[in-house]
Amino acid sequence: MQPGTLSTFLKRGAIWGFIVLELIFFTVAGEFLSVSDKAFMDVDNMLLLFKQSAPIGIIAMGMTIVMINGNIDLSVGATYALCAIVLLDSMTWPMFAGLGDWVIPVSWLLALATGVALGALNGLIVWKTGVDAFIVTLGSMLGYRGLVFMYNGEQPTSHLNWTLVDFAEAQFLGLHTPTWFLLGVTVAIWFLMNRTVHGRNAYAIGNNREAAVNAGIRVGPHMMINFMIIGCLAALSAVVFYSESGSVNPNDGELYELWVITAVVLGGTKLTGGAGSIISTFGGVVAIQLLRKGLAHIGADTSTVNLVIGLILIAVLFLDRQLNVKGKEELKV
Repeated sequence: MQPGTLSTFLKRGAIWGFIVLELIFFTVAGEFLSVSDKAFMDVDNMLLLFKQSAPIGIIAMGMTIVMINGNIDLSVGATYALCAIVLLDSMTWPMFAGLGDWVIPVSWLLALATGVALGALNGLIVWKTGVDAFIVTLGSMLGYRGLVFMYNGEQPTSHLNWTLVDFAEAQFLGLHTPTWFLLGVTVAIWFLMNRTVHGRNAYAIGNNREAAVNAGIRVGPHMMINFMIIGCLAALSAVVFYSESGSVNPNDGELYELWVITAVVLGGTKLTGGAGSIISTFGGVVAIQLLRKGLAHIGADTSTVNLVIGLILIAVLFLDRQLNVKGKEELKV
C-alpha cells in the first residue's frame, strides 16, 4: 500500500462505515431502550432525518470550502439568525405591501444578499489585514449576534406566510423541500470543488499558500469569494428553515458553527486545510443527525448527546493527527 493510501481510505470511507454502525447500534438498542413505538429505521423517520439535516448540512458545504482553503468561519450561526430576521421582517415592510405573494422571492433575495454581504466583509478583513480568519470571524460572530439582538429589541421576529409554509412543507418523490435544497447544494458545491479552476485553487491554497501565490493564484480575492459563498449558504439555510417556521428568536443559530465544524471534520476535512471532500461532509452531516436522533430514540438527554459528539470529535482529530504523522514518517524513509 502506498504511503497515505490508508489515511485517504479512512478519511473518505470511514464516515460511511460509522453511519452503518450507527444504524445497526440504534436499531438493536432501540428494541430494548426505545421511548417510541416506531422502529428507528422507519422510512418516515429516515426521511425526517434528512429534512432535519438540511439547516446544518447546507452551511457545512460552505464551511468545507473555507476549511479546505485553510480558514474557518465562526460567524455562520449569527449570520444565519440575522438573515432569518431580514427574511421574515422584510415581508412586512410597507414598500412591499402591494406585492402580495411576490414579496416571497424579494425577501429571499434580500436575505441571501445579506448573507453574501456579511461573508464579503469577513473575507475582505481577512484579505486586507492578514489577521487569522479564526480571530476575524470570532469578532464578527459577536458583532453580528449583537445586530440580531439590536434589530428587534431582543424580541422574536415573526411572520407566517402560508404560501411559503406550503412550499416549505411540500414533498416531491417522497423527499421534503429542505432535503432537495440540501441535495442541490451538495451537488453544486461538489461540482465547484471538483470540476472548476476555483475548486482546484482552493486545495492548492490550503495545501501551501506561499506556493499558490508563487503560482500566480490571487489568494486574497479567492478567499473572499469563499467567505461570500459560506455567507450565502448560511442565508440559504435560514431561508429554507424559516420559510416553514415563521419565527426567529435572537438566540437561534447559536452553536451552529460548532455543529457545522464537527460535521466537516468528521467527514475528513483537515483543520489545517488542503484536504477535504464534499461527499464525505454530507456523510458527516448525516452521521451527526443520526447520532442525535438515535440517542434521543433511546432516551438520552441533550447533555448526553453533546458529550458523545464532543468525544467523537476529539477521537477523530486524534486519529487524523496520528495518520498524518505516520504518513510523513513513511515519506521520509
